[in-house]
Amino acid sequence: MKTKVRKKDNFATALEHLGGISAQKFLKDYWQKRPLLVRGAFPNLIEPLSKQEIFALAARDDAESRLISRNGAQWQLTHGPISRRQMATAKKGLWTLLLQDTQHFSRKAHQLLAAFNFIPHARVDDLMVSYAIAGAGVGPHIDSYDVFLLQGSGSRRWRISAQKDLRLKEGAPLKLLAKFKPEQEFVLKTGDMLYLPPGYAHDGIAESECLTWSIGFRAPSSQELGQAFLDYVRDDIKLGGQYEDADLIPTATPGAIDRQMRNRFAAMIRSVVATVATPATLDICVGRYLTEPKQHVYFDYPEPELAPAAFRKAVLRHGLRLDLKSRMLYDEDRFFINGEQWQILPADRALFRILADCRELTPPILTESSTATALNALHVAYTNGFVRISNIMQEPSK
Repeated sequence: MKTKVRKKDNFATALEHLGGISAQKFLKDYWQKRPLLVRGAFPNLIEPLSKQEIFALAARDDAESRLISRNGAQWQLTHGPISRRQMATAKKGLWTLLLQDTQHFSRKAHQLLAAFNFIPHARVDDLMVSYAIAGAGVGPHIDSYDVFLLQGSGSRRWRISAQKDLRLKEGAPLKLLAKFKPEQEFVLKTGDMLYLPPGYAHDGIAESECLTWSIGFRAPSSQELGQAFLDYVRDDIKLGGQYEDADLIPTATPGAIDRQMRNRFAAMIRSVVATVATPATLDICVGRYLTEPKQHVYFDYPEPELAPAAFRKAVLRHGLRLDLKSRMLYDEDRFFINGEQWQILPADRALFRILADCRELTPPILTESSTATALNALHVAYTNGFVRISNIMQEPSK
């Protein structure tokens, strides 16, 4: 697949996978507002992974998986890695296997995600797949993020509700709604898709053995973002100055924190906040946070590792792609990859924006636009496992 550098996007064009409406209309009328059911959204759907590949990945340490089973009213949740023996045990009841971040293991998953490129990459969380036997599901629940539920093989019945009662069932290992009152019901078959905004109650039950692909969009809470900022300033910001009280006078109550002392400490804290919460610091924190890999993600170093001259020759011939697990974003002046800020010279920024937008650089683009400094930067990313030569890409282990 060749990289296409788009000069201008026509967001008013009708899109089949949005039911014949444009990206512009979808975002205006549906995004974070109301559900959208699209029959035949992907009429020629090629699923990114087979059932066998999903089972194999669920058993790996570098994949995030969950096994959810139900016997009557009893629910059980098991976090991965999930062995074949655990799946065999679960088969005594109704069970579902969830595998997160399938795009880390399949280029086809990235190609499916590309259908939603009218939404910023920074908002994309992952492409999750749910394998369920007939009659299985994960129970009525809500998600705190936008999600497109794309039906793969088989069929699933969805019941949805805009209910305001979001109380959870006590004692359950999952966040299940205590009182679910469905308002609409749909059976999705292969290629059908249902969009749900955040906080919309839903319950999906497999009508047959099936695979459902969930395109989820991250929406961090204020708590999460605040913790990320505090972690960043704690580790990366150096502050000067210290407490002073040259006008201190004797006290008869040494156990007291007087108002003058409290004011001085408060002034120091306000000064710290003003120092670290600059526009540039906040921008860097956001870029690093949005590209930070999840805890279970690690990158493989290239073997054998090509020296700079050999690397240059190889990428100019074959092209280059982001590693399947890499997250790369940019703002007006900065580039971020996998939680790190990437120093790119102004002359090279157009090339690296193409890499972030399209996730690949083709030989013609590299030949025409790359410089020695750009190739050096790409070689550093290559040695860290963040990018790969296009003819050397990992796929799921069979």
